[in-house]
Amino acid sequence: MEYGSGGGGGGGGTSSGGGDPRDAAERRKKRYHRHTANQIQRLEAIFKECPHPDEKTRLQLSRDLGLAPRQIKFWFQNRRTQMKAQHERADNCALRAENDKIRCENIAIREALKNVICPSCPPVTEDSYFDEQKLRIENMQLKEELDKVSSIAAKYIGRPISQLPPVQPIHLSSLDLSMSSFVGHGPNSLDLDLDLLPGSSLTIPSLAFSSLNLSDMDKSLMADIAGNAMEELIRLVQTNEPLWMKSAIDGKDVLNFQNYDRIFPRANSHLKNHNVRIEASRDSGVVIMNGLALVDMFMDANKWQEFFPTIVSKARTLEVISSGVMGSRTSTLQLVKKNNRLNKEGLVFFPKVLPDARYMQMYEELQVLSPLVPTRQLYFLRFCQQIEQSSWAIVDVSYDITQENLYSSTSCKVHRLPSGCLIQDMPNGYSKVTWVEHVEVEEKGIIHRLCRDLIHSGLAFGAERWVGTLQRVCEKYACLMVNSNPTHDLGGVIPSPEGKRSMMKLAKRMVSNFCASINPSNGHQWNTISGLNEFEVRATLQKSTDPGQPNGVIISAATTIWLPVPPQNVFNFFRDERNRPQWDVLSNQNPVQEVAHIANGSHPGNCISVLRAYNTSQNNMLILQESCIDSSGALVVYSPVDVPAINIAMSGEDPTYIPLLPSGFTISPDGHQLDQDAASCSSSSNASTIGGRSGGSLITVVFQILVSSLPSAKMSPESVNTVNNLIGSTVHQIKAALNCSTS
Repeated sequence: MEYGSGGGGGGGGTSSGGGDPRDAAERRKKRYHRHTANQIQRLEAIFKECPHPDEKTRLQLSRDLGLAPRQIKFWFQNRRTQMKAQHERADNCALRAENDKIRCENIAIREALKNVICPSCPPVTEDSYFDEQKLRIENMQLKEELDKVSSIAAKYIGRPISQLPPVQPIHLSSLDLSMSSFVGHGPNSLDLDLDLLPGSSLTIPSLAFSSLNLSDMDKSLMADIAGNAMEELIRLVQTNEPLWMKSAIDGKDVLNFQNYDRIFPRANSHLKNHNVRIEASRDSGVVIMNGLALVDMFMDANKWQEFFPTIVSKARTLEVISSGVMGSRTSTLQLVKKNNRLNKEGLVFFPKVLPDARYMQMYEELQVLSPLVPTRQLYFLRFCQQIEQSSWAIVDVSYDITQENLYSSTSCKVHRLPSGCLIQDMPNGYSKVTWVEHVEVEEKGIIHRLCRDLIHSGLAFGAERWVGTLQRVCEKYACLMVNSNPTHDLGGVIPSPEGKRSMMKLAKRMVSNFCASINPSNGHQWNTISGLNEFEVRATLQKSTDPGQPNGVIISAATTIWLPVPPQNVFNFFRDERNRPQWDVLSNQNPVQEVAHIANGSHPGNCISVLRAYNTSQNNMLILQESCIDSSGALVVYSPVDVPAINIAMSGEDPTYIPLLPSGFTISPDGHQLDQDAASCSSSSNASTIGGRSGGSLITVVFQILVSSLPSAKMSPESVNTVNNLIGSTVHQIKAALNCSTS
């Protein structure tokens, strides 16, 4: 908000009232200014305690913040007016909803009154013959509907509906069966910081349907689908040969489709096109987080999205249903009614009392951090089952409820076959996670030539990417839990653990904003603004009203290029501040120094840095940068932040209102397959190489620029030329620094 300065006019010039009205308008504009983030932070804190401060408090605030008492008074008046308007809007919305509800009930009652017939008195115009004929017609209609449901069931579960168990009534439990009860506080559990961990404040726009009216038949069908999917997942996780074979190229697990079809027969593919491609992968790893905490993350859609911002661009829980208590242990039922005992062929042993279970239907969009790869939309069931004392299995399987136009706006159809993970607790708060990804994909369009190998190799959406990202993120939150504050780690600049926590929260928001800018979830589409050169530049405009971003219209521009350089080398080049003058065209080749450093994991490249550029005209600006790397790829994200805002975060205060406009780079393996000798040589020479099968890199360059503070601004030719020149110069300087040709 802007407020009057309360002071008089300026110096010389025309001071009489008869001047040009445009000059008067200019003088009025100069008397307005924007409060700093520190001033707003302090005023908001006082307002929460006392919305009506007395004169003594206002004078004290005036001295502390360097503002006139009149400004303090006006700020509190405006803030009270704003709060009153918000409350009135909320009340109006509630009353409007109640009014609509009453109107609908009134219409329903009127319609019911039109068709009232006394149940004890048959109509005098019809005899028993016509009643019997009417019942026969209704019976035929019901049989047709049952046959339709049976065909759907056979399509999904591979056997006739007659083999389904009878439908039993659902008894809802009065117990608190939320997954928050899963998070333990034992010696092997992590006391996670919910402020920084995924969770609370995510807002997802409404999807194709907001509520599902599920019948008992739907729920019983979902129960059987989820139970069979869980059985299949556990066999895929626990069985090696004959289901899985080792690749002769890189040693990864490869699904034997012939044996899979023999063990898990299906009537046909869920996608109709004969050009359907199947992607199947399996990977495992040890993560530094206990199993209960992982289950809690995975079974909450908001936390799921915030835990994997580089993979999940959108997620939402569509339906959750809870069942009663079975035996002496609680069960949680989301969209299904029963639990299947998965002990066929001796694969998994189950006690007589069924352990904790949880079902839900979700929607999500999966992404690759490049404008050249469209997102994948999925509607699926998620079923979590505790199979042993310290083991949990979570399975996903596609289930679409009468969504005829589900993929109408997407460039590919995706059907998820039983996929998911097995989580096993280990000592000292660690867990072993085995992940399986198995989908059918039907591409509607042509995959971009740069990303074709990346997608077909399984590196884009496969299990290796999920496990690598999970390991890196768990290490990050483990570093957050360390309360020690070594000076060699922080450079002596960040004074307290609270400051470290606040800086990590600020960097987390920066990375999430950066990932969202590559695949916007607000309906904005990429527009190609330059494709005549050796690379294609795409851009999109979006209006920003988020308090954590500058207000106005922001242009996001990106391009993806291929370089014959290993991803690890590209990442080392970008994260080293000494190389920044070689690619940052905005630094004018001025040197940059790291003034603060926070480690985010065991790899030295996983860190948060505060950089200062020397010999520049903007001495009050710093650069906040986070770099991260795992086996699936790497990120280097940065944003300019002014010195007062950085001081707020370093002092441990809430950084929510610090505006960020991040840019940066994503680095992925290109997916090209090396021969066995080259792959083994690469893996032996550098164990931490990204995607050991890859020799080259796919680099996505992303810039976000505030083009106007007016919400109605358009993409002008000047903005297009500026973005084109900026990205073009950056790409050419990167190629020159890495000794790559311009062709």
